[in-house]
Amino acid sequence: MKKNTYRKGRGAQKNTPNKFLQHIYEVRQDFLEFCRVAGEASENNKTQYIPVFPKTIVNKVTSPDLGMPYSMNTYQGCEHGCIYCYARNTHEYWGYSAGMDFERVILVKKSAALLLEEKLKNKNWVADTVVLSGNTDCYQPAEKKFRITRECLKVFLKYRHPVGIITKNSLILRDLEILKDLNKDQLVGVNISVTSLSEETRRILEPRTASIKKRLNTIRVLSENNIPVNAMLAPIIPGINSNEVLNLAKAVSDNGALSFGFTIVRLNGAVGQIFTDWIRKALPDRADKVLNQIASCHNGNLNDSRFGLRQTGEGKIAEQIHAMAHLARLRYFKGKTFPRLNTTLHEQYKDGQLRLF
Repeated sequence: MKKNTYRKGRGAQKNTPNKFLQHIYEVRQDFLEFCRVAGEASENNKTQYIPVFPKTIVNKVTSPDLGMPYSMNTYQGCEHGCIYCYARNTHEYWGYSAGMDFERVILVKKSAALLLEEKLKNKNWVADTVVLSGNTDCYQPAEKKFRITRECLKVFLKYRHPVGIITKNSLILRDLEILKDLNKDQLVGVNISVTSLSEETRRILEPRTASIKKRLNTIRVLSENNIPVNAMLAPIIPGINSNEVLNLAKAVSDNGALSFGFTIVRLNGAVGQIFTDWIRKALPDRADKVLNQIASCHNGNLNDSRFGLRQTGEGKIAEQIHAMAHLARLRYFKGKTFPRLNTTLHEQYKDGQLRLF
């Protein structure tokens, strides 16, 4: 693999065409090579932050196999650059590519906390868990600068409303005091994503995420403060991290996780093309094997949109992964349970303070 063909620090190695755009601009490889030799920048690889102004922030989740009633996303696009991320496809709705644009053009919803407060104050709103984030990581690097997720957590606390969090970034510990206050009334649950115990694997799969050591420490610190943690061992990618299921489960349990979930990778939409291009550059010696094994879990396709099967997979390899997960629960999670969040307090705090009458 030529050094100039692989961009370190990024997941996607190219911009795929946006299916919603009629005209496609493509930079030829010979032009990029000319720029490289001439010492000129052929494109800007720096992350851009662009403010956007949505009308609403809380989304009803209608997919029957996602297990969350509502979600909200403080950012669109994600600098973590996880190569397998299903959320890449949503960047096309905004006019960008699901490839490199997804991880270097970040749309910032600065009004998120205000929109959330309007929603929670609505007289017709009935409390149910809202998950940060159902799409892109609410604690990605942009959060250190913009602090939007932190402001949203303050709103959830003010209105005593349950909130779930999904992240793979240790930045969540910055907000530990707010999480502890939420947890006094059983209003928060955290899902920490841990995909591998190998730093080498983590760096190429998820180039701008927190290290494995930091993620396990995050689980430990949250658990020591009695904040319930579910570990997301996801996605499991045959031929890359499928041999780690038992070790991953033991590691997160040892650090205090109360439960774990997993999915088998699926490569829908543009993600299939992005992942295939990436693996032929990053892991050329096992690219065909991995792609074939992924396809074997999804009826011969990299793409799988079937509710109930798209995340669980099918076939011999999927069955082996499920068997290992079952064994892991028996060995490492016996007697552990992840609590249900409290939805009973919000009505009393709907105007932002306790109603006495």
